[in-house]
Amino acid sequence: MRRCWLAPVLRGACKRVNLDRVLADAGYDAEHNHAYPRQTLGIRSTIINLNKRGGGRRWAKTKYRRQMYRRFPKRKYRQRVQVESTISRFKRRLTSSLRGRSRRTQRIEVHLRVLTHDLLLLAI
Repeated sequence: MRRCWLAPVLRGACKRVNLDRVLADAGYDAEHNHAYPRQTLGIRSTIINLNKRGGGRRWAKTKYRRQMYRRFPKRKYRQRVQVESTISRFKRRLTSSLRGRSRRTQRIEVHLRVLTHDLLLLAI
Protein backbone atom coordinates (compact mmCIF):
# COMPACT_ATOMS: atom_id res chain seq x y z
CA MET A 1 0.00 0.00 0.00
CA ARG A 2 1.30 3.47 -0.88
CA ARG A 3 1.83 6.06 1.81
CA CYS A 4 -1.39 7.81 2.79
CA TRP A 5 -0.78 11.49 3.56
CA LEU A 6 -3.96 11.56 5.59
CA ALA A 7 -2.80 8.66 7.77
CA PRO A 8 -1.06 10.54 10.62
CA VAL A 9 -3.93 13.00 10.99
CA LEU A 10 -6.58 10.30 10.88
CA ARG A 11 -4.74 8.06 13.34
CA GLY A 12 -4.48 10.95 15.81
CA ALA A 13 -8.13 11.90 15.35
CA CYS A 14 -9.30 8.29 15.79
CA LYS A 15 -7.52 8.12 19.15
CA ARG A 16 -9.66 11.02 20.38
CA VAL A 17 -13.06 10.47 18.72
CA ASN A 18 -14.93 7.83 16.73
CA LEU A 19 -14.98 8.82 13.07
CA ASP A 20 -17.71 7.59 10.77
CA ARG A 21 -16.76 9.50 7.63
CA VAL A 22 -13.83 11.46 6.21
CA LEU A 23 -14.35 14.65 4.18
CA ALA A 24 -11.49 15.94 2.03
CA ASP A 25 -11.01 17.92 -1.16
CA ALA A 26 -9.77 16.85 -4.58
CA GLY A 27 -6.12 17.24 -3.55
CA TYR A 28 -6.47 14.01 -1.56
CA ASP A 29 -8.11 12.06 -4.36
CA ALA A 30 -5.97 8.93 -4.59
CA GLU A 31 -7.02 5.35 -4.06
CA HIS A 32 -4.78 4.96 -1.01
CA ASN A 33 -6.52 7.94 0.65
CA HIS A 34 -9.88 6.25 0.04
CA ALA A 35 -8.71 2.78 1.11
CA TYR A 36 -6.59 3.48 4.22
CA PRO A 37 -9.34 4.93 6.43
CA ARG A 38 -11.76 2.16 5.52
CA GLN A 39 -9.45 -0.84 5.70
CA THR A 40 -7.19 0.17 8.57
CA LEU A 41 -9.21 2.48 10.81
CA GLY A 42 -12.71 1.10 10.24
CA ILE A 43 -14.10 4.39 8.95
CA ARG A 44 -17.29 3.67 7.03
CA SER A 45 -16.87 6.07 4.13
CA THR A 46 -14.62 8.65 2.58
CA ILE A 47 -16.02 11.69 0.83
CA ILE A 48 -13.22 13.03 -1.29
CA ASN A 49 -14.16 15.20 -4.23
CA LEU A 50 -12.93 13.42 -7.31
CA ASN A 51 -10.16 15.16 -9.18
CA LYS A 52 -11.41 15.67 -12.73
CA ARG A 53 -8.04 16.84 -14.09
CA GLY A 54 -6.31 14.76 -16.69
CA GLY A 55 -9.42 14.16 -18.77
CA GLY A 56 -9.18 10.91 -20.70
CA ARG A 57 -10.70 8.11 -18.65
CA ARG A 58 -14.24 8.78 -17.50
CA TRP A 59 -14.65 5.82 -15.16
CA ALA A 60 -12.23 5.11 -12.31
CA LYS A 61 -10.46 1.75 -12.39
CA THR A 62 -10.07 1.37 -8.63
CA LYS A 63 -12.70 0.12 -6.17
CA TYR A 64 -13.26 3.06 -3.80
CA ARG A 65 -12.94 5.78 -6.43
CA ARG A 66 -15.51 3.93 -8.56
CA GLN A 67 -17.87 3.99 -5.59
CA MET A 68 -17.39 7.76 -5.33
CA TYR A 69 -18.29 8.21 -9.01
CA ARG A 70 -21.44 6.16 -8.53
CA ARG A 71 -22.71 7.78 -5.36
CA PHE A 72 -21.00 11.02 -4.41
CA PRO A 73 -22.94 12.52 -1.46
CA LYS A 74 -22.96 16.20 -2.46
CA ARG A 75 -25.03 17.17 0.55
CA LYS A 76 -22.50 15.77 3.04
CA TYR A 77 -19.54 17.17 1.11
CA ARG A 78 -20.94 20.70 1.41
CA GLN A 79 -20.37 20.51 5.18
CA ARG A 80 -16.67 20.95 4.39
CA VAL A 81 -17.43 24.53 3.34
CA GLN A 82 -18.49 25.36 6.90
CA VAL A 83 -15.17 24.13 8.26
CA GLU A 84 -13.18 26.14 5.71
CA SER A 85 -15.26 29.23 6.48
CA THR A 86 -14.50 28.87 10.20
CA ILE A 87 -10.77 28.44 9.57
CA SER A 88 -10.76 31.48 7.27
CA ARG A 89 -12.53 33.61 9.90
CA PHE A 90 -10.12 32.39 12.58
CA LYS A 91 -7.08 33.37 10.48
CA ARG A 92 -8.58 36.73 9.57
CA ARG A 93 -9.30 37.66 13.18
CA LEU A 94 -6.27 36.18 14.90
CA THR A 95 -3.66 35.96 12.08
CA SER A 96 -2.33 32.78 10.55
CA SER A 97 1.30 32.93 11.68
CA LEU A 98 2.76 31.96 15.03
CA ARG A 99 5.39 34.02 16.86
CA GLY A 100 6.57 31.19 19.10
CA ARG A 101 9.85 29.62 18.00
CA SER A 102 9.90 26.36 19.91
CA ARG A 103 7.28 23.65 19.53
CA ARG A 104 6.19 24.20 23.14
CA THR A 105 5.60 27.95 22.81
CA GLN A 106 3.81 27.48 19.49
CA ARG A 107 1.51 24.97 21.12
CA ILE A 108 0.74 27.35 23.99
CA GLU A 109 0.07 30.15 21.51
CA VAL A 110 -2.33 27.99 19.52
CA HIS A 111 -4.24 27.06 22.68
CA LEU A 112 -4.50 30.72 23.67
CA ARG A 113 -5.76 31.67 20.21
CA VAL A 114 -8.42 28.98 20.28
CA LEU A 115 -9.50 30.18 23.73
CA THR A 116 -9.58 33.78 22.46
CA HIS A 117 -11.61 32.71 19.44
CA ASP A 118 -14.14 30.92 21.65
CA LEU A 119 -14.42 33.97 23.94
CA LEU A 120 -15.00 36.20 20.90
CA LEU A 121 -17.84 33.91 19.81
CA LEU A 122 -19.41 34.10 23.28
CA ALA A 123 -19.16 37.90 23.29
CA ILE A 124 -21.16 38.22 20.06
